[in-house]
Amino acid sequence: MSNVRHTQALAACGLLLTALIWGFAFVVVKNSLDLIPPIYMLAFRFTIASAALALILFRRLRRITRRDLQSGAILGVFLFAAYALQTIGCQYTTAGKNAFLTTIYVILVPFLHWLINRRRPDRYVIGGALLAMVGIGLLSLQGEGGIALGDLLTLLCGIFFAVHIVYIDRYTLAQDPAILTVLQLATAAVLSFLLAPLIDGPFPAQALHPEAVTGMLYLGLLSTMLGFLLQNVGQKYTTPSTASLLLSFESVFGVLFSTLFLHEAMTARMLLGCLLMFIAVLLVETRFSFLRWKTLSKKWR
Repeated sequence: MSNVRHTQALAACGLLLTALIWGFAFVVVKNSLDLIPPIYMLAFRFTIASAALALILFRRLRRITRRDLQSGAILGVFLFAAYALQTIGCQYTTAGKNAFLTTIYVILVPFLHWLINRRRPDRYVIGGALLAMVGIGLLSLQGEGGIALGDLLTLLCGIFFAVHIVYIDRYTLAQDPAILTVLQLATAAVLSFLLAPLIDGPFPAQALHPEAVTGMLYLGLLSTMLGFLLQNVGQKYTTPSTASLLLSFESVFGVLFSTLFLHEAMTARMLLGCLLMFIAVLLVETRFSFLRWKTLSKKWR
């Protein structure tokens, strides 16, 4: 295996590990919301993550440029908006649905590239988008009609995650992904602490509860610091569409962990919605090329 392919394989493994860590984070967030309001939760996790990573990368941070500060701030705004919508949404829906609906960004990324980079999506992307819309409807539409508040907030969060992925790809082409990770996390932490008193009210005393502290350490050190460091570095060595596909497996892990640890029930309708969204992801990202390869292999045997 060449050095380039070896690097790409390591990047893919890092992105899949990120998806696994994020998948379990849905369980942690759901449990922690009983003790800590959503914006304060973001403030704690982003502060822990940015402070720990800054200590680790102290020497590298001496090379920060004005361009890094601008790019990191923009990424931090998108990141904060996405996580605020996702965390608040998790209060009003199940962790499993929150995990799966977040992955709408997989379908949106190619369309955003069309808008920003003038690269029109092909028929596979359009077909995948239609499949995803049906899947989201099966997951989100309630029996009485309409989409639940938590589902709507989660879908909006997916839009911001899609924008975040596109801009990471743009900035990491010429900038240090590790530095950008620290700066975006610090920006998100500042925004969280500024807005938490306005949205959530006074500082929550329950935040000092041992269970809450354990949850915040997981979210801060693993889900946020390690997860976004792996994402930023991994995206430097792969395409945005491939990265979004690998990261979308957080939804699969999220549903799995929610069923195992939170005992959330999945109806047949919701499972069908998950299946359609997963097929949409495969269609957009692989064009089912693996099926064509199998057919050709059999033909030439």
